[in-house]
Amino acid sequence: MNIRQKAQDFATKAHANAGQVRKFTGEPYIVHPAAVVELLQAIDPSDEMIAAAWLHDVVEDTDVTLMDIQNEFGTVVAQYIEMLTDSQTRSSGGERIHRKNTNLLHTSQACPEAQSIKLCDLIDNASMVVERDPIFARQYLLEMKRLLLVLTKGDPTLHQRASHIYEKGVSLLCLQQGNEPWFERSWEEYEAHLPIKSVISA
Repeated sequence: MNIRQKAQDFATKAHANAGQVRKFTGEPYIVHPAAVVELLQAIDPSDEMIAAAWLHDVVEDTDVTLMDIQNEFGTVVAQYIEMLTDSQTRSSGGERIHRKNTNLLHTSQACPEAQSIKLCDLIDNASMVVERDPIFARQYLLEMKRLLLVLTKGDPTLHQRASHIYEKGVSLLCLQQGNEPWFERSWEEYEAHLPIKSVISA
């Protein structure tokens, strides 16, 4: 079995065993990694990148550890997964703004391959958030914009696609909810905690 198929099977089992389903649709969670893999195919990825795309949420969302990934898939895939795994999650506590800014710093240090996978992750997640949950979409798109500013090592075509989805989402929210300055207010709150310029220049 090649590493791509092995990663697909491993991720499918891990998410199923954790009882995960896709938010909004209730589908088996593996449909999200599958979508990320499909998006990634556009940039002629390595086998290790495809494996990491299948596995990108398993350490964060299941009982699988980075050591398990290292043992099953090798050092390169494990390094990608470490870069793609949030360093602070809801289970570790803390306010969302603190967690998201901590994870922003972590993502900014990821290699180009991992950043490209992250861009695919954002594209798939953002594609339905405005339609399905416009209230949460405000926060998600704000955080997406901050991530896009640090994901500059990722594939340019994927970055452009993610940026387009972000802009389309914000425009749709403004049409739905009027010109209330929600974005500017929230941006100032995140900036007060961690100025984006300090991350970009680091």
